[in-house]
Amino acid sequence: MTRLGTISLIAGGLILLSGQNALRAESTNAAPQFKEVYDLVRAHLPGITDAELNRAAVEGLLASLGSRVALVSESSSEKSGSSLVSRTNVFENAIAYLRVGGVEEGLGPALRGAYDAMAANRELKGVVLDLRYAGGGNYAAAADAGDLFLKQERPLLDWGQGVARSKAKADAVSVPVAVLVNRQTSGAAEALAAVLRETGAGLILGGKTAGEAMGGREYPLANGQRLRIAETPVKLGNGSAISSRGLQPDISVQVSAPDERAYFADAFKVVSRPNPAAGVALSATNPASVGARNGRHVRFNEAELVRERKEGINPDLEPEPEPALESEPEKAVVADPALARALDVLKGLAVVRRARS
Repeated sequence: MTRLGTISLIAGGLILLSGQNALRAESTNAAPQFKEVYDLVRAHLPGITDAELNRAAVEGLLASLGSRVALVSESSSEKSGSSLVSRTNVFENAIAYLRVGGVEEGLGPALRGAYDAMAANRELKGVVLDLRYAGGGNYAAAADAGDLFLKQERPLLDWGQGVARSKAKADAVSVPVAVLVNRQTSGAAEALAAVLRETGAGLILGGKTAGEAMGGREYPLANGQRLRIAETPVKLGNGSAISSRGLQPDISVQVSAPDERAYFADAFKVVSRPNPAAGVALSATNPASVGARNGRHVRFNEAELVRERKEGINPDLEPEPEPALESEPEKAVVADPALARALDVLKGLAVVRRARS
């Protein structure tokens, strides 16, 4: 074999070996065994205690599994009404805004109380129910909250513990509902949104949800807590299961994650974006001196100066500024795209309802 042939053969072998190593590396890039990592950290991380390591392992495991697995304790289901309904407002003096912190026990009464407080001195024509970033594993609470908006008895949810039904009532919240959701809307919050849509009580706006609405069982733990593990899909009153791919909104509103967080914190916040025209100087054909200054025309030539002198106008004296007219303060504009769209929809429905009455 020639020297060139030998070199080619070696090069080919190296390429083949490189490919095999890449495949082997790819196969070893899978997540390491939990016990292996745990034991190594326990043996070599200075100062770590067994209690600290156990807490970190449990919290990391639960966080990675989302609402499919959750710790349940007596205190976790005793949230106050203020944390269940974390923010309220009235827009356009006629549309109630209710932000849900989490779908847990007591949410139905908390929503009812907040709504009645806003309706006490005005006629409300719609409700925005904000479920963005809301989760929870209490499907009974989801059914209870959905029941507020329904007059007739009907099946609502089945999460493996029998079908929850609404109750016939005369005091149901009968105004249209716009439900705001996003990718962080999970578990029982997804079920609540789905119930309101399936029953015709509301429309869903925003982004697709997490797809974590699963019914499950609770298992007792040695420390007195319980571990809830999702085992079965949650079904709506019509028998259809809530998809593991998440709820698709009726009206999609696309917002980047950072912007959505900013709007969620302040619905009136104007998110700044780079302005390509900023900092560009005026061109020579459009000088800033052309036009008006302090309410006077700028002199263009000597003839204009002579005319001003004859008319007794002293060009060197600045005129007295005219008193500023009082104007009404500017009305704050909702900048949150999802909320603004919901308000537009509800205002449109109010007009249609009024025309039909």
